Amino acid sequence: MNNVSQFVKKEDIQAQASLWISKLDRGLSDEEMQELTRWINQHEENHRQLLQMAAFWDNLSVLNELSALFPLDSMTTKEPKRKKRFAIAASISAMLVTGALMITQQAWLPTTMGMAGYQSQAFTTSVGQFDTLTLSDGSTVVLNTASKLVIDFTPEHRKLFLEDGEANFDVAKDPSRPFTVHVGENTFTALGTIFNVQKNSEQAMELVVTEGRVLVAQGDETLEDLTQAISTSVGTTGNATIVASGQKAKIEPNVRAPIIQLPVQAIEKDLAWQQGMIIFEGESLTKALDEVSRYTATEFEIVDSSIAQIKIAGFFKAGDIDGLVESLHSNFNIQATYATPNTVLLSAAQP
Repeated sequence: MNNVSQFVKKEDIQAQASLWISKLDRGLSDEEMQELTRWINQHEENHRQLLQMAAFWDNLSVLNELSALFPLDSMTTKEPKRKKRFAIAASISAMLVTGALMITQQAWLPTTMGMAGYQSQAFTTSVGQFDTLTLSDGSTVVLNTASKLVIDFTPEHRKLFLEDGEANFDVAKDPSRPFTVHVGENTFTALGTIFNVQKNSEQAMELVVTEGRVLVAQGDETLEDLTQAISTSVGTTGNATIVASGQKAKIEPNVRAPIIQLPVQAIEKDLAWQQGMIIFEGESLTKALDEVSRYTATEFEIVDSSIAQIKIAGFFKAGDIDGLVESLHSNFNIQATYATPNTVLLSAAQP
C-alpha cells in the first residue's frame, strides 16, 4: 500500500469545493453524498473551503440540498441584514453519523448554528469600505479596506482566517477557548487581547498589540501547544514568540525580526485607519501613495522622478483623493493631472 500523501494546493481545494457546490446545485446522488462526506473529512481545509464557497452562494436549490444532506433542527436564528448571502452557510449542520457515513471526531459543523460555541461565517470588505463585526462570543472585529475574514468557532477553539487585508480584534476573554487568527503561514493566538494584524502576503505580515499578549506561531501548531505557550512568560518560547501590549512585530520570509516597543503616537499612527484616517510622518511620496492606494480604485503614476522621494507628512482622510491632490499641491508643490477619471499623473508643479 502506498502511504505517501500527495500535497494538494489551496487552489486545487478551492476548485474542488466549487465543483461540489455546483453538484449540490443540480442535486447529489446517494453515492455522491458519501463521496462528499469522505472528501470533507480528508482535511480541515476541505471543510473550510466548502463552507466559504457556500457562504457566497445564494441559490435556493443548493440550500435545499444542503438541508437534506445536513438536516436541521428547529432554527430561529435571525439572518443578519448585512449578510443575506450567507443564508446557506448558516443553514449547514453536522454530518449524519451512520454506519455508512462515519465521520471523524472533528465534525464538519454543529447540529444547528444556534448551538452555543459555534459560528461559521465569512465577511468581506471592498476597496475603501470598513466593517465592524460582533462575533458570537462577544469579540469585536473591525475590518479594513479590501479585507476577507472567515470565522470557524467551536466550543474548544475560536478560529479565524484572515485571507486578505487587515483587521483589528478585540477578543472576549475565555481561557477555555483560545482565539486564533490564521494569516498565511502563521497564527496569532490570544486569550483576552486587543491586537491588529495586517496581511501583506502569505509570508509577510505585521502585528500590533494594544492590550494583553499574542502568541505568534507557525500554522501547524496544535491547540495544546498554543494553549501551553500562551501561558508562559513574555518572550520567545521554542518556535513561537509572545508579543505584549505596546509592541509590534513584523513577520517576513526567513527573517526573525525583533519585537519593537512602540510609543503611543506610533500605535495611533498604525491604527488611524479605524477612524478613517491615514497618517504620514516623513514617508517618501512613493511609499505614501502605496498606502493611499489601499483605499481607492484611483491609480497614481509619478511621471517626474524628482518628486518620488519627497517626504510626506500630515493627516489624510482615507479615500479622499481630491483632498489629497489639493494637499500635495499646496504643501508639497506637486501637480496632479487626471489622465482618466481614475488615473492621476503626478509631477513637480511649474513655477
